[in-house]
Formats: sequence, C-alpha cells, structure tokens
Amino acid sequence: MPVLTNPRAERVRSVRALSGRSSRLRTGRFVVEGPQGVREAVREAPGRIHDLYVTATAAARYPDIVGSAHSGGVRVHEASDEVLAAMSADAQGLVAVMDVVAPLLSDVLSRGPRLVAILARVRDPGNAGTVIRAADAAGADAVILTSESVELHNPKVVRATAGSLFHLPVVTGPSLAETVLAARAAGLSVLAADGAGDLDLDDLADVAGGAGASTMPDLTHPTAWVFGNEAWGLSDEDRALADGVVRVPIWGRAESLNLATAATVCLYASARAHRSTARSSAVASDGSH
Repeated sequence: MPVLTNPRAERVRSVRALSGRSSRLRTGRFVVEGPQGVREAVREAPGRIHDLYVTATAAARYPDIVGSAHSGGVRVHEASDEVLAAMSADAQGLVAVMDVVAPLLSDVLSRGPRLVAILARVRDPGNAGTVIRAADAAGADAVILTSESVELHNPKVVRATAGSLFHLPVVTGPSLAETVLAARAAGLSVLAADGAGDLDLDDLADVAGGAGASTMPDLTHPTAWVFGNEAWGLSDEDRALADGVVRVPIWGRAESLNLATAATVCLYASARAHRSTARSSAVASDGSH
C-alpha cells in the first residue's frame, strides 16, 4: 500500500477543508479525529466511512481499529505524520472521512423513546458534544439539536462526543416549539432545566413513581429534557412550552452549574427513576409466580 507523503496534495486539502461548514454542507461529509471517535465509527458505522487515514505509529498502537476497519470493508490509507497533521491538528494519527446521516424527528419519536435530550440554541461545541456523550451514558434514546444550535458535525462537537455520536440518533434542525409539540404527541413529558425553576429536581426524584408524583411531573414517565443556551438559558417563551421548569439544587457555594453538568444530573435522575421502576416491576413479576 503506497504511503501518502505530500501534505499539499489535493486529497489532503479536501480532507482539511471539511473542518469548514461550507465544505461539509457541499459534500455531505465530515471528519472524525483521534482513536476514540474513529474506533466507535469503525465499530458502529463502517458503511458510512469513505476513507480512513492512519500513520504507521497509530496503526501499530491501535491494531484493533485498523483490523476492524479492514474487516468492515473500509478503505484504509497509510499516511505520513506530516499528512495527518495537515489534515487535522487533532488527528492523533487517525482521521476518518464519513457521510453525514440526518435522522428525522418523526422517525426517532415513532420508536417510543423514554428519555430524550433537547438542546435549545446551544452554541458551544464542547457543551453540545458533552451533552450528547452524557445522554449516551445515561441510556437516553435520542438527542435533538434545535435550530440556532451549533452544527452537529463541527469537528469540536464530534470530538467532544468521544464516539457517542455513533451510539444514538441525533436529530438537527427543528424549532424548539415543533420539537416540544412532537415530543408531547409521542407521549413524553417535557421538562425544562433552568436555575430559576419552581420545581426542585431532588423533590421530583423523591416522589418518582409514588403518590406525590400525582401533583408534579413523574420522572418514571417518558421524559424529554430541554436544556438552554450556555449564557442566557431559556427564554420565558421557551420555558412556557414545557410541562414544568426544574432547577438542580445547589448545596454548596457555587453560583451555578454549567450546561453540560446540569444536563448530566437531570438525565441521570430520569434514568435512575426509569431503572428503579423496571426493577420494581421485575420483582413484582417474580413474586407473582
């Protein structure tokens, strides 16, 4: 296999151009950089990979990735360190060029999701990617990036997901109002996370599945959480769309939690409530036999 050694080659420039939004929109492709993201891309979506570029050092260090790529029919190209550096400053020896896939909101909601994260006008790539990663870790069924949010395939977003982008569907583009209406029609309660919320997350967690849940949102029910912009949160109009506005209690002296941290806490609260209900149902079922 010939080694790519010219950092000024047209192929190299075309990959580098995918760091820009206009090139991604024109080609329908994006880049995944580094071993963690590339590993998950190869494992979960090999058919979407156009080309995988790897240095000799990275190939020796990550034989599992290269081996899985070959097994999955991915075109693998060995390239010099200079070429990978020209393609991406964060390559760490591995870059995959992939097709963009755009799940539809209607398709995602038709599957009966129990936990969904909705990002409303979230602009910071690191925050958006971290929330996708947290949603994946909490077992969420989908993430929705509403209009005016950061572009999903921005390299910084992709990198911050640490491969979770390939584990759950991420819908992009619908307005918050459209998303909330569709989520509610699909049977989900819609909760907005906001520091000024009149509901306390600890209180919701305490009564989840119990009698007290009749007077407030029940975390054991299918839920879509709405998280707002890093700087100004959710507007009054946005909060009014939700079934309830929930604050994460702060017991120490911190002024607030950042978006990604607050989202993680809320998603895990719902995930725990769902799993507690599932365990209780399993115990009750076993006891009835």
